[in-house]
Amino acid sequence: MLGILLATLVGAVFALPGTAAVAAVPGESNGGVRIMPLGDSITDGFTPYPGGYRVNLWQRLAAGGYRVDFVGSLTNGPAALGDHDHEGHSGWRIDQLDANIVNWLNATDPRTVLLHIGTNDINQNYDVAHAPDRLSALIDHILGTKPGVELFVAQIITEQGEPHASMVNTYNAAIAGVVRSKGSHVHLVDMHSALTAADLADGVHPSKAGYDKMAPVWYDALRSVPASLRPLRASSAANG
Repeated sequence: MLGILLATLVGAVFALPGTAAVAAVPGESNGGVRIMPLGDSITDGFTPYPGGYRVNLWQRLAAGGYRVDFVGSLTNGPAALGDHDHEGHSGWRIDQLDANIVNWLNATDPRTVLLHIGTNDINQNYDVAHAPDRLSALIDHILGTKPGVELFVAQIITEQGEPHASMVNTYNAAIAGVVRSKGSHVHLVDMHSALTAADLADGVHPSKAGYDKMAPVWYDALRSVPASLRPLRASSAANG
């Protein structure tokens, strides 16, 4: 009898009105707008802070009363991160994300995508001159697969030392034009201005303080596009 009562109480905690009950396991939330954090190790939260900007962003969204569900095929981060799912693949370039993006989008059906990518193209000196073209193709494949998605494209954070810092600046200048050409559902996010080289832990990845500077930039960007924080059906209905 006690076991039945406990099971009932647990079910009541995780079954919200109008939603299916969701198991309380790491990496999952209890529903809300599906947001895909997409990128490389800076999205993953590589050293020294697993979860990276996603921790502070999740906390801001929760405090703001937004119900969101981070989605992706990977999961990591501390207990302070309420939803551990993401698509931050350490060491990956733009083309590697592009080779997998359709499958990921179809598997998770995000409403909103937060994209920070290009650092490894620069660090690996991988045909850097055409990195903006590869980003353009990735954006096209995201929009082609999920036409209603709200896509936020970050101008990537700086790196310590030359020539990488200047290469980042050149790339960021080029992707601004790419984003402007993609229509009203693609939004440029100036992440580069939020951090300086002093905010990096190892010359490439942010320190905890650096990640905590990234989070409010994403948060403000999301709030500037209200549809990005509403389920697609609700936003479509609201827009007639």
